Amino acid sequence: MPDVLSELLALLALERIDATRFQGQSQDLGWGRVYGGQVLGQALSAAEQTVPSDRPAHSLHAYFLRPGDVKAPITYQVDPIRDGRSFTTRRVVAVQNGKAILNLSASFQVVEAGLQHADAPPEGVPEPDGLLSEKELGERFAKHLPAGLRARVGTDKPIEIRPVDPVNVFEPTVRPPDRAAWFRAAGRLPDDPRVHQYLLSYASDFHFLTASLQPHALSWMTPGLQMASLDHAMWFHRPFRFDDWLLYVVQSPSASGGRGLVRGRFFTRDGRLVASTMQEGLIRDRREQPPTA
Repeated sequence: MPDVLSELLALLALERIDATRFQGQSQDLGWGRVYGGQVLGQALSAAEQTVPSDRPAHSLHAYFLRPGDVKAPITYQVDPIRDGRSFTTRRVVAVQNGKAILNLSASFQVVEAGLQHADAPPEGVPEPDGLLSEKELGERFAKHLPAGLRARVGTDKPIEIRPVDPVNVFEPTVRPPDRAAWFRAAGRLPDDPRVHQYLLSYASDFHFLTASLQPHALSWMTPGLQMASLDHAMWFHRPFRFDDWLLYVVQSPSASGGRGLVRGRFFTRDGRLVASTMQEGLIRDRREQPPTA
């Protein structure tokens, strides 16, 4: 297993303080603040560690309350709300410097048989093997990136991402509000399905809210654009392995009121829908507007 992947797994595994409290550290991905997917993955990891292993997570709902400081530890307080015969519910509050930065509710269920149907993946999506990785794409535009991000361009990544139709973030054009990318861990993962779930939660915040910018010829690198995740929901439908390729298909049905809404679906290479996501995020256009006549 690559060192960067081992480091990420250790980051998400957390340090146990007592029966219901955990502590985690942070990685600086070059943005100067904690990546939202990290807090999401750590919060799910904290909840899962208080639930029997035969009850996998089937859903989570979270609100991002404050930006996180990459230099300070985060404490995760788990509230064991309910332990039923089939379902278990947990609430997690992530606290940093005495203030809550995320609130998450997660539900777990014993494995049961039931009715089966699912969406199919979009047709005509190219396989990942012939696509460039984000690392390779980043190297092409490294000189234009902020210093913090530029320093990380050539480094190995724990999650390999291969966009299907890459966006030039420095010269965005009007495009439909949808995108797709292949995701997988950069090495073999443990067989514990909980690890695959919280790692997918971590990755699910990548390539997400930016889909809502595409109809407006904007990108996350557009000067004067303020973006932040407000909430995040996720449903796990079927077992999967995140050390094999998953296709993340994202679409934005609406943007209004300074917010954008996005929804996503994860498919295996053989077309099985394994997880769905949804998020609303802040999008404020603070660019100078031309004077009106």
